Amino acid sequence: MDLRQDAHAMSDDLVALRRALHQVPELGLDLPRTQETVLQALDGLPLEISTGTGLSSVTAVLRGQGGDGDVVLLRGDMDALPVTENTGAAFSSRHEGRMHACGHDLHTAGLVGAARLLSAHRDRLAGDVVFMFQPGEEGHDGAGHMIAEGVLDAAGRPVAEAYGLHVVSAMIPRGRFVSRPGPIMAAADGLFVRVLGAGGHGSRPHVALDPVPAACEMVTALQTMVTRRFSVFDPVVVTVGTFHAGTQRNIIPPEARFEATIRSFSKEARERVAELAVPLCRDIAAAHGLEAEVTYSPEYPVTVNDPAGHEFVAETVREVFGEERFTEAPDPVTGSEDFSRVLDRVPGAFVFLGATFADDPDSAPYNHSPEASFDDSVVADGAALLASLAARRLSGAHA
Repeated sequence: MDLRQDAHAMSDDLVALRRALHQVPELGLDLPRTQETVLQALDGLPLEISTGTGLSSVTAVLRGQGGDGDVVLLRGDMDALPVTENTGAAFSSRHEGRMHACGHDLHTAGLVGAARLLSAHRDRLAGDVVFMFQPGEEGHDGAGHMIAEGVLDAAGRPVAEAYGLHVVSAMIPRGRFVSRPGPIMAAADGLFVRVLGAGGHGSRPHVALDPVPAACEMVTALQTMVTRRFSVFDPVVVTVGTFHAGTQRNIIPPEARFEATIRSFSKEARERVAELAVPLCRDIAAAHGLEAEVTYSPEYPVTVNDPAGHEFVAETVREVFGEERFTEAPDPVTGSEDFSRVLDRVPGAFVFLGATFADDPDSAPYNHSPEASFDDSVVADGAALLASLAARRLSGAHA
């Protein structure tokens, strides 16, 4: 089956779907209009479709002719970001403060395309395919919710392998697929600190308990912890993104608060930073005669590509698109992904696809920027790759 050729024959329809989705971005776990659009786009296909109860997800199962053959899952996330678009595109978001700034509209259209491609060849599939249309990737753990609602058993048998794709608006040349074995994206956790002191006049700090110096010391100590307690070959990144204290320069505030994002690339480093960061902040507070409320919030684990799954992706790209279309990344991406929840339970791989307009990808606005623009001519290739991975896997090309 020539899935690439078939995908490009439907390219105009997929681009139109992408642009329709782009104009009505929705946030979080509740995406009613997006869900309705996806259901309409899948209408008429030989799929067993169910929707989520706690979120606006769509799960579609395509039964091949393999009886009790293996099950392959393909995933596309659907939610947008709380960003006001500034691209000037004719099909820009109609809603201020909401934008598909991370390309999930391309993912959704691509997964619809994969469903259409594989449905046309279901008689040649020796197994089943689960299409996972997921809300809430942007910080709402939509993958975790869908797993809890049974997406990995939607076919009646456990998923054997899973594959996902993510477009990027910069860094990668247009049309290039990029992946790597092992960790491909970081774990992301949150650190929330509230330092409790006693307010007073700025001219008399000795009769108050000033939380600001202690909180500042914590910020510095967290950076020192990274350089002195962790190997440079298993890195950790701590970024304090918010710091709040006080109302006026001559008033000692009663409390200071800050929040940090913490990125890591192994289970061991992730567990260790959680063990060290909390007592570090509490002990610094105690040294200043203060108290600290410290919360460490686990968010997304490391996204880890199964080595065999990665090699299968690389071989498939090279065979379907040509040798020059695949690049193996030397390092992981420091962003995070809740597809990590799936790959934590099922072998498979995650791959990036360049969708930049720029001749120099390094100069283009990156994902999450209000200026991020995605060349939707790559949607057909994304659909073709996802469909090819499922078809080849179920034909026994990879086991």
